[in-house]
Amino acid sequence: MNILQDRVIAVSGASRGIGYFAARELARQGAQVIAIARTVGGLEELDDEVADLPGKLTLVPLDITDFASIDRLGGQIAQRWGKLDGFLGNAGLLGGLSPLGHVEPKTFDKVIATNVTANWRFIRSFDALLKASDAGRVLFLTSTIARSRKAFWGPYAMSKSAVETMAAVYAAECINTHIRVNLFDPGPVRTAMRAQAMPGEDESSLVHPDALAPAIASLLAVNVTHTGKIYSYVTGKFSDL
Repeated sequence: MNILQDRVIAVSGASRGIGYFAARELARQGAQVIAIARTVGGLEELDDEVADLPGKLTLVPLDITDFASIDRLGGQIAQRWGKLDGFLGNAGLLGGLSPLGHVEPKTFDKVIATNVTANWRFIRSFDALLKASDAGRVLFLTSTIARSRKAFWGPYAMSKSAVETMAAVYAAECINTHIRVNLFDPGPVRTAMRAQAMPGEDESSLVHPDALAPAIASLLAVNVTHTGKIYSYVTGKFSDL
């Protein structure tokens, strides 16, 4: 049997990049995947790709800054499945690179809304559902930028620092439950966000997001015991927050 057979797992940002290939891998391993994204076309392509895989796919076209819709999604999952076995908080926004003094307020607000507030709203909406699972697993995408704090990466770096703190707090709050909460640092990956941040970079030197998918799937499996940790794809190791 596949390790994720019949596990109900939600994935944000599932229409492209890391989220797309992670959702496909989860379906390959037998999961019921709730694929969340704003881009309907990408979700439909994903649906076509998983049609012959062991798992099933439910498409949820959703702008994750529409927080009321996140609240409603939790209720819809409760009605249909009564639980949630996993959540991959993958969706994110770079917001461009700029000196802090030059960042437009609307850009800053959008980065924080997308990368931080939306993930908190998902926790708020999914908490009871994850606790209803025999082994709720939560995994958020992060970046070394959260800790290296390079110049010009302000909004994105701040948002990822906040996500890391949020994950650590949620892990501590869930320590006496079946929920395990970790972060995944993919390193340099061939994505649209990377191309935006590093224009002109030779993408052939970068890891394809498809390569990350098995590692992500394994971190959403029942046998995961770590919590409140960062898993680095580059090193293959967990580290403390």
